Amino acid sequence: MKIPLYQIDAFAERPFAGNPAAVCPLDHWLEETILQSIAMENNLSETAFLVGGGGAYELRWFTPACEVDLCGHATLASAYVVFNNLEPDCQKVRFLTRSGDLFVERHGDDLSMSFPALPGEACPVPDGLSEAIGADIQEAIDADDLMVIVKDEASVQSLDPDMMFIATKLSHRGLIVSAPGENCDFVSRFFGPAVGIPEDPVTGSAHCISAPYWGNRLGKTKLQARQISKRGGTLTCELDGDRVILTGPAIPYLEGMITI
Repeated sequence: MKIPLYQIDAFAERPFAGNPAAVCPLDHWLEETILQSIAMENNLSETAFLVGGGGAYELRWFTPACEVDLCGHATLASAYVVFNNLEPDCQKVRFLTRSGDLFVERHGDDLSMSFPALPGEACPVPDGLSEAIGADIQEAIDADDLMVIVKDEASVQSLDPDMMFIATKLSHRGLIVSAPGENCDFVSRFFGPAVGIPEDPVTGSAHCISAPYWGNRLGKTKLQARQISKRGGTLTCELDGDRVILTGPAIPYLEGMITI
């Protein structure tokens, strides 16, 4: 069996930046064990699989360790493949996912995704977490991921977190650490060792949590965000009712064929 594979750098303004995702279009769904094995073999933070056509696709995302309910950068990468490889005349694609219908539109070189807003609630800072990330935590937000706020961009940049603590002591998919940005509205980093991603370069789904928080705090509905991982990536986040519109570019890296 041969399966097409595309590797796309999502939220990337240049090659070797943003977050790389593998995208595998399928004629039909394969057994989950095969999908998971492909994701493990690819060894990227996410591998996306899609089945469909005519501007509508079922979409699933796998880390090297498990299937996840929502992934932003691999959705952006999947839309890039639809628009540039599968359906060049398509301008808007609908993805049917575990998190409901997700829509992506093409605007020149940028792609805009409509995702559910996932605002969290204030919660106590877990015992030992400040020590585990090496920064004073000002506030904690309980959502699908745990988000903590630290004082400034330098504090986020200098983090060297205890991955074992994050993986075993937190009951969330991952940890977002965020702060006001020096040249943008807010910055963040994302750590998900429990799902096989020690640090994710750029995490679209995390901005479904962070954008509503910073929008409320700053009194803005359109925000510029930067995830300051080693690779780095920039997102425009626009609050639209119960949705967050995430916009950014994508750059193709490779095309190939999986043989199994």
